[in-house]
Amino acid sequence: MPAPMNLPTMNGFHSPIGPMNSPAEGRADPPFTAERQHRVVSALQAILRPGYLLYDEEDTRPYECDGLSAYRQLPMIVALPETEAQVVDILRVCRELGVPIVPRGAGTGLSGGAMPTPGGVVLSMAKFNRIIRIDPSSRTAVVQPGVRNLAISEAAALHGLNYAPDPSSQIACTIGGNIAENSGGVHCLKYGLTVHNVMRVRMVTSDGDVVELGGDALDAPGLDLLALFIGSEGMLGVVTEATVRLIARPPVARVIMASFDDVTRGGDAVANVIAAGIIPAGLEMMDRTSSRMVEPFVKAGYDTDAAAILLCESDGIAEEVEEEIARMSEVLKSSGATAIAVSQDETERLRFWSGRKNAFPAAGRISPDYYCMDGTIPRKHLARVLLRIEEMEKKYGLRCANVFHAGDGNLHPLILFDANKEDEFRRAELFGAEILELCVEVGGTITGEHGVGIEKINSMCVQFSPAEIEAFFAVKHAFDPASVLNPDKAIPTLRRCAEYGKMHVKRGELKFPELPRF
Repeated sequence: MPAPMNLPTMNGFHSPIGPMNSPAEGRADPPFTAERQHRVVSALQAILRPGYLLYDEEDTRPYECDGLSAYRQLPMIVALPETEAQVVDILRVCRELGVPIVPRGAGTGLSGGAMPTPGGVVLSMAKFNRIIRIDPSSRTAVVQPGVRNLAISEAAALHGLNYAPDPSSQIACTIGGNIAENSGGVHCLKYGLTVHNVMRVRMVTSDGDVVELGGDALDAPGLDLLALFIGSEGMLGVVTEATVRLIARPPVARVIMASFDDVTRGGDAVANVIAAGIIPAGLEMMDRTSSRMVEPFVKAGYDTDAAAILLCESDGIAEEVEEEIARMSEVLKSSGATAIAVSQDETERLRFWSGRKNAFPAAGRISPDYYCMDGTIPRKHLARVLLRIEEMEKKYGLRCANVFHAGDGNLHPLILFDANKEDEFRRAELFGAEILELCVEVGGTITGEHGVGIEKINSMCVQFSPAEIEAFFAVKHAFDPASVLNPDKAIPTLRRCAEYGKMHVKRGELKFPELPRF
């Protein structure tokens, strides 16, 4: 049974800030040896059917990274359980053997949250792909974590319902991964993120205990541990079932496409729409680089001469939509829009959205590689941040295409680079880190829906104080005292922050004691 080899960072490039190239702090993971692999495989083979445990290099290679493919690590073993009882047994075995576990959905994440841990087990939930039931009367669906996001809406459409969160990867991403990252989408402004649309989660702790958080009622007794769990990036437990909220499919939906000859006016228009008391179903913004990148790919009808375009959607009954479209059009015109187009039918509405939904694949047509960032800022600072990003393009010598959920200030800058050119990946990482620092500077946060994972773990040092980081570790310890679930992700030690040189000191002189890794 050959022991797999670890891969370096993309094409051998090593980041000065990349956490994956540093040894795990405070951990003493056993060495990845053929003997150790054989021992763990033997224990797990007693739990899973033949063919549902992968350990040869050619079989585990597809699991070496998530959508953030720049950072890779070959897993020692990949387990594909089919039942909750098997998940319980796998977690108990791994805890007893001291083997780290990384839960994995479809692998579409963009922060390295599903990247394997050296000498660890990837727990793929791909076999948990059943929609257990849809209840039209309560407008809920009970699903397993491996169900695709879009599949829920497809099944609910028979009852005139749909599941609101719609990330760009909804055709492939799974509800378990959405829960782990608290995913959003273009309609999250009006209908909320995953945390607002999941009512109950059934999960397994690292001790092998089955726990239910939330419930079928509007409110559950006790502390709101469900909201704590959603967005915890696989560090607190493994989801085996979820109850999600469904909403009525709106009878009518139309989109305004507004062009602006200046990004400042485009950014101000976003704030003006919200200030007017209008909450669009979707409010997205793309800069000129993004529009020119997307238009040849999908032919959405975008104004490629505009410095920025806004997509503003209204949905509801026909009279409501007509009134809201008129109100938004007036706000956009008074904010300096140079052109306004309104979708006339469902085909045109979907065409307008197709450009925004396909921004990521379109980037692959004009650049060998791209680095997708994710930060959130107050809407009033959109223009300021975009102008600063333009300055950073010159500083790092790299192009950046900006697409984002403008309504809630969630930015997705796509930094374009070529990993085959010396130093470009390093500059892309530094560019991204500076964007995240800028988000914090203007009162925002380092992530909106992609999570922290390994990508932003150093940026956590920019945003949070030592006391806050200690509190995060305390929560982790309460759920996972052995620290085997997705370890060394999302929460940095104080030592890391001291070495990174970005820990903010609010009062007095800060000493950086090493945090215990429970």
